[in-house]
Amino acid sequence: MPSNAKDVQVKLVTEIKDDGRKEKMEVNEPGQFYQRGDTKVLTFTEHPDEGDAIKTMVTVKPSHVSIKRSGGVEMRQVFQPEVETENIYHHTYGDFHMRTVTEKMEFQLLEEASKGKLTLRYQMTLNHEVTQAHSLTLTFEEES
Repeated sequence: MPSNAKDVQVKLVTEIKDDGRKEKMEVNEPGQFYQRGDTKVLTFTEHPDEGDAIKTMVTVKPSHVSIKRSGGVEMRQVFQPEVETENIYHHTYGDFHMRTVTEKMEFQLLEEASKGKLTLRYQMTLNHEVTQAHSLTLTFEEES
């Protein structure tokens, strides 16, 4: 980690809407935040109830957001407003093709408080079949 990395508490809330159903997942983990120029990086490790730990790195740049996960699952997903991106999600249950169209991407950073919030809204199609509406809200705050 870079020397300017700060310990933060991360809260990640993901909602998936599909045919009137709504699924909500929440992750709370300690992590690290740092920035270099106009690039912000947040790292943390998820510890799911089942399976191996998942290391997550969120990179925020002015033009796009990248989420890379490794460990229990493997993927690198890119979010770019109004652009369709594709990737493969490697999971215990197999590989899934993901096509993502980002509708909203917003990042706010309160530097004096070392607080931040990333909001993503996107449509994702899994294996060319099912398209679902997703929203992701990631907040972090420096630990005191």
